[in-house]
Amino acid sequence: MDDRFNTMAGWVLAAGIVALGGSIVAGEVFHSERPEKMGYPIEGVVEEGEGGGEAEKPIAFYLASADAAQGEQVFKKCAACHNADNGGANALGPNLWGVLGEPVGKGKGFAFSEALASKGGTWNWDNMSAWLKSPKSFAPGTKMTFAGLSKPEDRAAILLYLNQQSSSPQPVPAAPAEAAAPAEGEAAAAENAAEATSNGAQKAEDEPVLNNPAADPKGNGEAAPQD
Repeated sequence: MDDRFNTMAGWVLAAGIVALGGSIVAGEVFHSERPEKMGYPIEGVVEEGEGGGEAEKPIAFYLASADAAQGEQVFKKCAACHNADNGGANALGPNLWGVLGEPVGKGKGFAFSEALASKGGTWNWDNMSAWLKSPKSFAPGTKMTFAGLSKPEDRAAILLYLNQQSSSPQPVPAAPAEAAAPAEGEAAAAENAAEATSNGAQKAEDEPVLNNPAADPKGNGEAAPQD
């Protein structure tokens, strides 16, 4: 009885060893690398962040239609680290009361990173928009971990809100004038008019001069003969 049990156990063990060996060999033969780009491209679909999008305009363009009340809602994304209260204390980030017009990365008793403190200048509409868009791109090495606000409309709204949280709000820049391109219909009409003028001038050159006393002394409507 013991011999039969030992024989069966041996065969089971041998089968397990064979299966394990087969799996190792198969793994080596059919080894596959993780693709650099997951998924399959679909023709006609543009990935987010790749071409095809409209170029971003200066922040002044978006400020013209921005709403400070909306900016207050967007600011809630920042409230975990900042406050914009008059006399408010610093938290994980500095207090932002009156931030527009202040030196970049200086003051308020906050330990700014060297990456931001070394930028120089003062906070204005343009550089604050760039900072809010991507802190790491604006000041590589900054301690701020916030990824940023990709939508210029959100940045414009929050800038208007922050500008209101100040004893000396900064003047809001006027929207830049956009070059007005002529409508297609107007361009086509201008082109047709120029062509008609050119054709009329050519026709006048090709036709004989009639009823001209200098060209037809007899006044019979015939062109005078040429010598």
